Amino acid sequence: MLKTQSAMVNRESSIVNSQGSSWRHALTLLTFCGSLFLFTAAQSSDADKALNKTYDFSRTHAKSPQQFVMQSRLVQLGLDGSRKDSTIYTLHIKCNPGKNNETGDEYTCTRFTVRSNNGPEVLIPVLTNWTYVYKKNSDEKDEKGQVFGIDHAKFEGIKDSAGKTLPVEKMYHVYNAFIDFHALLLFAEPTIAGKGVQDLKRIGDRITHATAFSEPPVNLGKQIKEGSVFKNGEITLELKGIGTINKRSCAILGYDSGASSFKMLMEPMPSMQVNTIGSSHYWGDIYKDLQSGWIQKADLKEIVVSETLISGQPNKVQSVVERSIVIKNIN
Repeated sequence: MLKTQSAMVNRESSIVNSQGSSWRHALTLLTFCGSLFLFTAAQSSDADKALNKTYDFSRTHAKSPQQFVMQSRLVQLGLDGSRKDSTIYTLHIKCNPGKNNETGDEYTCTRFTVRSNNGPEVLIPVLTNWTYVYKKNSDEKDEKGQVFGIDHAKFEGIKDSAGKTLPVEKMYHVYNAFIDFHALLLFAEPTIAGKGVQDLKRIGDRITHATAFSEPPVNLGKQIKEGSVFKNGEITLELKGIGTINKRSCAILGYDSGASSFKMLMEPMPSMQVNTIGSSHYWGDIYKDLQSGWIQKADLKEIVVSETLISGQPNKVQSVVERSIVIKNIN
């Protein structure tokens, strides 16, 4: 009997201990769930604050010197999806900011190279340590009709380090590397007239940029004639979010050109006319430093479809080119 009572007591004690343990587990679980709820709520609150935060991009970039490397890659695409030809243009450039918009910013190309297919990288000596002044203005052209004030004469008859004169199309792409560089920086700077980055206040804001539907000239020297133009479509600019590049907090700006077109009238040699028309779609992201206003990184993707008529030849030549650009701030 005593053994039976003892066994019953032990069993009841075990039940009580088990129930106590269950309650402790339940309380622990409730405490964990409560903490998780508070943590999730705090995260949700922080996310809401970030999404609803307003930003001010009306200031121009800081006056601190900057250095950049920009790589432009052009790839000829075949109709079967093959990649037939590629050229890489690499620009090393630094900026010494001026005191104001009137004095402009001083840019120096420290090195420029071209690499075709799997061949060696060749230097463009005439551009080494070439310095020019870029002034921000509303129409993007100077009194000579030169886009961003980039001197056309610097690129005429341009030669590589082997002493070979570059073909017309490569000469143009060397020149165009500087245009692309400043165009991407331009998206991250407040505009003088029309809408620009200064009109983006919150994540998700989107505007039609002031450069939309513009028609900058693309003539260059004696071989790419006046009347050659690039016509932009509707260029949109969007504040996509906030990220980190080079350990710096940046606004992520997305841009898209919409439907763009171009016309190029070339005369690579006397009595030879080469006329090209085509369409373009380019887009990409820009990482704008929230403190300094300078770009920390930018990229561009572009698909170019064209048709070329060469004098003396009955058939037109079709072409599809993929372009990609990456700019990195290497300060």
